[in-house]
Amino acid sequence: MVEITAAAVKALRDSTGLPMMECKQALVESDGDQEAAIKSLREKGKKTMASRADRGTDFGRMGIYTDLDKGVGAMVELRCESAPVVGNEDFVRLATDLAKQLATGPGAATPEELLKQPSPSNTKQTLGDQKDELSNRIREVFNIGRMTRVLAPAGAYAHHTGEYGVLVELAGTAGKSIDPQVAKDIAMHIAAKNPKAVSKEDLDPELVNKEREILSEAARKEGKPENIITKMVEGRLRNFFAEMVLTEQPFIKDEAKTVGALAKENGVAVKQFVYWRLGKE
Repeated sequence: MVEITAAAVKALRDSTGLPMMECKQALVESDGDQEAAIKSLREKGKKTMASRADRGTDFGRMGIYTDLDKGVGAMVELRCESAPVVGNEDFVRLATDLAKQLATGPGAATPEELLKQPSPSNTKQTLGDQKDELSNRIREVFNIGRMTRVLAPAGAYAHHTGEYGVLVELAGTAGKSIDPQVAKDIAMHIAAKNPKAVSKEDLDPELVNKEREILSEAARKEGKPENIITKMVEGRLRNFFAEMVLTEQPFIKDEAKTVGALAKENGVAVKQFVYWRLGKE
């Protein structure tokens, strides 16, 4: 029988991050073969986590990646069981790796497809292996929630806790390149103000008509004559649009200008955006 040295156990512990006794047992069962021990620990970990698959994953973070020059961007919702794990360095890396591979790789329609692809931070393993190893080490269930990909220049912003994130598709106008700071500022504004549409034309007509009816009725109660109510309502709708529409909102860093004006003066057109809060549609 091969002698299992303390150095061998420590090497396996450093490689896997698992408890010393589990590492020693795996080495005993594999006659000291490190690779076989790692494989054994990985398989045992999968079985353990599979038995816990029905646990709730109410915490997590948004993984975001963009590359303006390459014209790609992605956001992935990675879920876990407890709040302390959200800030774990390896968990943050996994979330970022998922988003980076989704953005720069061949794409994926499902989490299962994405997990079969190589990890950007360690191309010798798949994202699935990375996820399983970290899940086994932390002993929590991880789930991938929503995923989105943009094959165009994009700005992004994620709160430091990862609780919410924004991915906004942009386009340069008049042959101008997009300033990374402007792209980030627009995404940050969306995170702060949560607009419902990019432009007035994109806003749900039913929502606009309902607001118009509310304003019209309010004007009638004020005793305004019918021949001026229409003009009054259209004027008051400007405030409604300034609250609901991205390009009409006062820019958070300079309320003297709208986001639309900021974009125009920097040669940027806002195409669409995604704003996700963890666990909320």
